[in-house]
Amino acid sequence: MTRSADIEGGSDPEPPKKKRRWRRLAIEIGVVLAVVLAFRAWQQRDAASGPAPALSGVAPDGASLALGEAPGEPVLVHFWATWCGVCRAEQGTIDGLAEDGHRVLSVASRSGRPADVAAYVDEHDLDFPVILDPDGRLARRWGVHAFPTSFVIGPDGTIRSTEVGYTTSAGFRARLWLAR
Repeated sequence: MTRSADIEGGSDPEPPKKKRRWRRLAIEIGVVLAVVLAFRAWQQRDAASGPAPALSGVAPDGASLALGEAPGEPVLVHFWATWCGVCRAEQGTIDGLAEDGHRVLSVASRSGRPADVAAYVDEHDLDFPVILDPDGRLARRWGVHAFPTSFVIGPDGTIRSTEVGYTTSAGFRARLWLAR
């Protein structure tokens, strides 16, 4: 039995089974995307926005550090912890940014005594400045609930972007460039 579409050289429309498969895949991708975006929003629910909160403290060596003004220069403020595996995976990226001349100020939150943090920094050969946050007070002030959390502060002192979790070097560099 021949169909008129076969005789005229046309083709049948896509079979209904294949359409349902594509529709189901699109719905599943949409659900996964919605869950990821909702989780991301939940992680950033209290994160500071607008003008950057004050940030100052003591480095492991006892030196005073603060987020000062640097007209024309964006700053990466990076909250991390020595016990955080994702932070450990990302620390090379942060160190590379600092070595390449980007302004970086990090906060080691709830990471033990100053000597413990100093030993960690030495052991991992980290060159970026570190403020101690032994009780998590600074992290709470900035609305940080998960580690790592990074903020890019624009030259005008406003928070331009916030990232929770691992971010690539290219991602940080793009955010710092856009903050100029």
